[in-house]
Amino acid sequence: MTDMEYNLGELLAEPNSEEERRFSPLACLSRDGIRRRPEDRMDYRQSFAQDCDRILHSRAYARYIDKTQVFSLVSNDHISHRVLHVQLVARIARTIGRFLGLNEDLIEAIALGHDIGHPPFGHEGERILDTLCRRYGLAGFFHNIQSVQFLDRVERQGRGWNLCLQVLDGILCHDGEANSTRLGPQRTRDFSFLDRLIREKEGNTRRTPVPMTLEGCVVRLADTIAYIGRDIEDAIELGLIKRCEIPRSCAEKLGSTNGTIVFSLVTDLLTHSRHVRTGDADRDYIGFGRETAELLLELKTFNYERIYHNPACKPDLEMIRACYCALFEHLMHILESESDKQMAPNLFFTNMSDTYRDSHPPAAIVRDYLAGMTDDFFLEQARKIGCQVPERT
Repeated sequence: MTDMEYNLGELLAEPNSEEERRFSPLACLSRDGIRRRPEDRMDYRQSFAQDCDRILHSRAYARYIDKTQVFSLVSNDHISHRVLHVQLVARIARTIGRFLGLNEDLIEAIALGHDIGHPPFGHEGERILDTLCRRYGLAGFFHNIQSVQFLDRVERQGRGWNLCLQVLDGILCHDGEANSTRLGPQRTRDFSFLDRLIREKEGNTRRTPVPMTLEGCVVRLADTIAYIGRDIEDAIELGLIKRCEIPRSCAEKLGSTNGTIVFSLVTDLLTHSRHVRTGDADRDYIGFGRETAELLLELKTFNYERIYHNPACKPDLEMIRACYCALFEHLMHILESESDKQMAPNLFFTNMSDTYRDSHPPAAIVRDYLAGMTDDFFLEQARKIGCQVPERT
């Protein structure tokens, strides 16, 4: 063993021991991180901290900067984009994890990667791409599955980042509404189980599996905490709603600003989940109190009725749909035509490994390419093939 290897091993032993001393017995220790392909290189970073860095340095993470959160084609720098949302989720989730004695590195890795699979134009784009995938023989499109796809099978020219099972599981299972009082992990899983969960989700759109760790459960609840009040602030900024229209019961108990809503929800969650610190295996769950859970559901109903289903949030949707259809067809034609393939040397799929190309049918390659686009790049590509594209307002 070289001096460098000895020093790195010595450095890593200290934080591992600190986790055992400080964390809840219900927390996931960094030394228990499981990778699909074992790695024997020495590193002073623990496994989930490595995963945070890998996600941050991924090409897909860089593209968060120009992806719709809720409001598309809006020329207002104060409106949330996807990159801000994931940072808010990470911050809120880490705060919760710190108070409950959970693994903040695992929490951060899940939070940073959880929405990487979102296509251009948010959930509307997701619905359009789902229809197109099914039309071209794929199982459908789910942004949480696509997040795993990008990080596990697309990044690094198809080699993926070899992230830990617990991180990929949390990313896959982040998707699910926080309407119940409690959320507890289903702990016994391996990569075969993860792959089976993905296949089951593709076959059952209503299936929402829970994470295998409490850290994953924290991110899932923090996702809702992060967007519920922030989306209200954005809608007020754009003049779609007024603050006085927030349901009175929610405003009185949770608050009427994003800051007070986040503080109220996190405080309640910590109050009703503090048993986690003691490690009682019979109380392996986190959640809100009943009253707060009901108020959160009422506030979410308000958001859906007044914001998410508001036509003003979906400008030029039919034009965007037409662009998606045209681009999918155009890219399929390129992949299936050797002559056209020679004319497109800079397209995404020409830089991928043979392993990636051989294991993905043309429709899956097109899905990955389209899903990875930023909003502006999507419109640029659509414009190049003659589509009429919407303008920012």
